[in-house]
Amino acid sequence: MEYIEKLGTAAKEAEIQIAQLSTKVKNEILLKSAQALLDNCNNILEINKKDVENAINSGVKKAFIDRLTLTEKRIEDMADGLRQIASLNDPVGEFTYGKTLPNGLIIQQKRVPLGVVAIIFESRPNVTADAFGLCLKSGNAVILRGGKEAINTNIAIVKVFKEVLKECGINENAVQILEDTSHDTANKLMKAHQYIDVLIPRGSARLINTVIENSTIPCIQTGIGNCHIFVDESGDIPKAINIIINAKTQRPGVCNAVETLLIHKNCAKDILPQLGEELIKRNVEIRGDEITRKYIPNSIPATEEDWATEYEDYIVAIKVVEDLDEVIKHIAKYGTKHSECIVTENYSNAQRFLNEVDAAAVYVNASTRFTDGGQFGFGAEIGISTQKLHARGPMGLKELTTTKYVITGNGQVRE
Repeated sequence: MEYIEKLGTAAKEAEIQIAQLSTKVKNEILLKSAQALLDNCNNILEINKKDVENAINSGVKKAFIDRLTLTEKRIEDMADGLRQIASLNDPVGEFTYGKTLPNGLIIQQKRVPLGVVAIIFESRPNVTADAFGLCLKSGNAVILRGGKEAINTNIAIVKVFKEVLKECGINENAVQILEDTSHDTANKLMKAHQYIDVLIPRGSARLINTVIENSTIPCIQTGIGNCHIFVDESGDIPKAINIIINAKTQRPGVCNAVETLLIHKNCAKDILPQLGEELIKRNVEIRGDEITRKYIPNSIPATEEDWATEYEDYIVAIKVVEDLDEVIKHIAKYGTKHSECIVTENYSNAQRFLNEVDAAAVYVNASTRFTDGGQFGFGAEIGISTQKLHARGPMGLKELTTTKYVITGNGQVRE
């Protein structure tokens, strides 16, 4: 039996038990898993340190290292995330629709787990904990394939969860991780549709596009975030600068960070010199069009490729635009349907932006960094879906379920 077949068979067996667990049991497992992470904190940090050293020696970006690195605080956050998931309402078993037909048939729609979920992600070890917690609470078995740079950290974290499952008398294969991070094994995982019900890629545009192009399993796209902020001519400049600095520099390596700024021509001379100074002070490289470079001399020429790039780094592209029409066209051409923002004091322009820009989240006068399940008050999420089918926006517990119809009769037959 091949490696992926073994994992898939084990996951299908575990799925049966996991789907039937009571909310009480699932919450107990989550709380014990949170404590187990803290109990094993030093060991996990030691293993992560080696992964980080290897990544640094391979010459990866600073933002990548930030995503890979665990600290005691980040492990505490992971544990808190599991506790938070335990506190959330369990969607499994919820009846979302009910009707009694004239012939006496009772038709109900019930929320049920998806089954076996595979998640392919890159360098963030916290995804391992989030994925385990969300899939367990929503009644799904999960197969994880993380990036090679974090493999030792991810294996250590999964080992902790497996031990908790065994202690609770639950099939430990409810969570599995590919220890073979080769592209060949990943490609086989993408085609294991006989075992896996849905595949969720989480990471860079390159990763997500590779999965979408090669998978024979239904996919939910998450994470590509070429996000824009448009500063309208009526926009409050101090407010706009504060929003931009937060959206670009708080955590530049995440999918809801801003990548391109669109500045109305009538406020360019007022905002760009100040904005440039603040960005450069924070070591942000600016790639601007001709007008931008006039007001920010330290910026470098932007290319066509820059408008379409998710940098995930301390880099931002800036373009001066004629009007809102150009903004809407630009976002439609280069955006990834993640998060888009307008900074304006003009109500009509705000409403037009909200109505005409196609994205999972559209903002007026707020940082794109808020596109997050926790920030929205939904609890933990597995990613931000940028597609329209099944789920869109933060993918929490409900989005990791589907529905089935339950029909109860008393001998009725169709005439």
